[in-house]
Amino acid sequence: MSNIEKAERPGGLSVEHSMVEGVRVVTVQGEIDHDVKEVLSEALLPRDGTAPSSRIVVDLSGVTFMDSSGINVFIATHQAVSSNEGWLRIAAAQKPVLHVLRLVGIDTLITCHPTLEQALEP
Repeated sequence: MSNIEKAERPGGLSVEHSMVEGVRVVTVQGEIDHDVKEVLSEALLPRDGTAPSSRIVVDLSGVTFMDSSGINVFIATHQAVSSNEGWLRIAAAQKPVLHVLRLVGIDTLITCHPTLEQALEP
């Protein structure tokens, strides 16, 4: 991995960014809920005027809880990168988080991989 940025966020949410062979990897740890949805959104789709990455993998291995706020951020990110012929993939979601993703059908819109390595495969 290279170009690593790490930031501690409110509510115990931690976000780390890195680039792996041209793919932006966003590693998230903590809980994703209404209080931190803007932090997650900014981590995936920066509002500083820079173009969003066209290929993004979100590593959820360290996320212990996620509500609909996270789902909404993932949908918005998926739409933004898809409109530029890119993609968003989710990696390594723990069982409770994966259950939420499947319950609302996100796994039919955004590919969910069991590991980060699998999500990074072309």
